Amino acid sequence: MKLRIGYGFDVHRLSEGYDLWLGGVKIPAEKGAVGHSDADVLLHAICDAMLGALSLRDIGHHFPDTSNEFKGIDSKILLKRTYALVREKGYRVNNIDSMLCLEKPKIKPHIDAMRESIASILEVEMDDVSIKATTNEKLGYVGKEEGLTASAVVLLIGV
Repeated sequence: MKLRIGYGFDVHRLSEGYDLWLGGVKIPAEKGAVGHSDADVLLHAICDAMLGALSLRDIGHHFPDTSNEFKGIDSKILLKRTYALVREKGYRVNNIDSMLCLEKPKIKPHIDAMRESIASILEVEMDDVSIKATTNEKLGYVGKEEGLTASAVVLLIGV
């Protein structure tokens, strides 16, 4: 059995007048993430982790922000397309461990919905998707509520 581990990281600016999408779920918030797509940092980090595990470059290579095709796209579509690349290479997701970092809103009430969204796309159980959240203790751009970050580690198994 072949195992491959990948790490992903993403960051987006926060601004009023935008929606906040995290893990494929729209989160009620005063500020949303700004990006070429829906700016879902968690799904982008997971995509990068899967791509990295198989040396398939990064999300920007496959879904460039210079392409109108991806303007405003739902990141769940990007996750589905990334997972199709993983399956084409003969792998499947074993589990994901991820971390969101933002000051507000509080993420805990939305974690199960995010886990369910991700698990259904990646054909795994909810227990195979870990999402944690933390603040930056008011430090830096995250602490000042100017941006948010996500990181993810993914274990892939050859099938």
